[in-house]
Amino acid sequence: MGEPLRIGLVGAGKISRAYLDTLSRLPGLRLTAVTDLNRARAEAAAKTVEAAVKGAEAAAETAETVAKGADGGAKNTGGVAVAASADELMAREDVDAVLNLTIPAAHAEVALAALAAGRHVYGEKPLSGTREEADAILGAAEAAGLRVGCAPDTVLGPGTQTARRAVDDGLIGTPVAATAFMTTAGHEAWHPDPEFYYRPGGGPLLDMGPYYLSALVHLLGPVVRVTGAASRPRAQRSIGSGPRAGERFAVEVDTHVTGVLEHRDGALTTLLMSFDVHAARLPRIEVHGSEGSLSVPDPNTFDGPVELWRGGAWEPLAPSAGYAGSARGYGLADMARALGAGRPHRASAELARHVLDVMLTLLDAARERTSLPVGSTCFRPEPVPFANELFMLAGHDQGVSDRS
Repeated sequence: MGEPLRIGLVGAGKISRAYLDTLSRLPGLRLTAVTDLNRARAEAAAKTVEAAVKGAEAAAETAETVAKGADGGAKNTGGVAVAASADELMAREDVDAVLNLTIPAAHAEVALAALAAGRHVYGEKPLSGTREEADAILGAAEAAGLRVGCAPDTVLGPGTQTARRAVDDGLIGTPVAATAFMTTAGHEAWHPDPEFYYRPGGGPLLDMGPYYLSALVHLLGPVVRVTGAASRPRAQRSIGSGPRAGERFAVEVDTHVTGVLEHRDGALTTLLMSFDVHAARLPRIEVHGSEGSLSVPDPNTFDGPVELWRGGAWEPLAPSAGYAGSARGYGLADMARALGAGRPHRASAELARHVLDVMLTLLDAARERTSLPVGSTCFRPEPVPFANELFMLAGHDQGVSDRS
């Protein structure tokens, strides 16, 4: 196994906690620097990783980190530097790749800055807010010969990957249809500051759609056409918890989005994403074929039961593919391994760009009350062979044939 990919973290908010746990236990990745608009959060993130990393390697990393004193510059916190700004972090010689965990509105700006500084990028979903920004990111990466990865990486876990293997192995025959449902009454019941979910760039499709659409592309391939409809039943909502409980705010986006997705190979997916359903018994994802049906777990998780119906009864399938024990950040680890192996990484910007395009085209189709072609496409990512965490820790990578 070669040297670990040295990571600079930009954005130490709530989601960073899950990534920090992964970074601390995968030697293929090494956090070397962190920055956040709130310096205290950045320092706390650095200390979290330092406390988890033990042994001689941690001591060596500490010796290599150079403190710049208390002048607002980089600060030595015992192995992970705290940088004063994103620009300072990206200029560090010990940063190979930037982990972009900023707010969605800043994703494109930070990614483009990192690429301009000669750094690979892996970021949270969405890749960007517009097709134009996404194209700029892909173009800059190609011109610089750099990698860009994007969440979600939940689809690399045994849940979605075991289901994909069942599809690829023909256990349901030829796929003809799928359903994908995400329903909730809205996030204002539990989130103390929920307005951003209901402003441009928010809504159920852009919030949760990347998980479902990424899983559907893994299962059935890219989408070529969409038909959409959407509604906004309530003009205002009320905050249900926290110090602002009872405050009302305006709803600026559609909160109930439904549509039909036509996949490249002909399968049709019925999609429902809603912030207007109080209770439901709908499955997360099901795939139906000429010889059977498949129940797929929540794509916002790495694991979950996969069940097959081939006449008579639903039967559980044992895990047979995917990174066992995976968690947030395995997409970044997969990108690091792909760099060393000279292969494409699975949680790619190309997939994220296609997913973004599908979502925006579906919203366009809903506004126009019509069916529209999807202008982009992508390769169906390579399946993940069944690998327990020891394989990931050892940098093991099997050659995998393209089943797309």
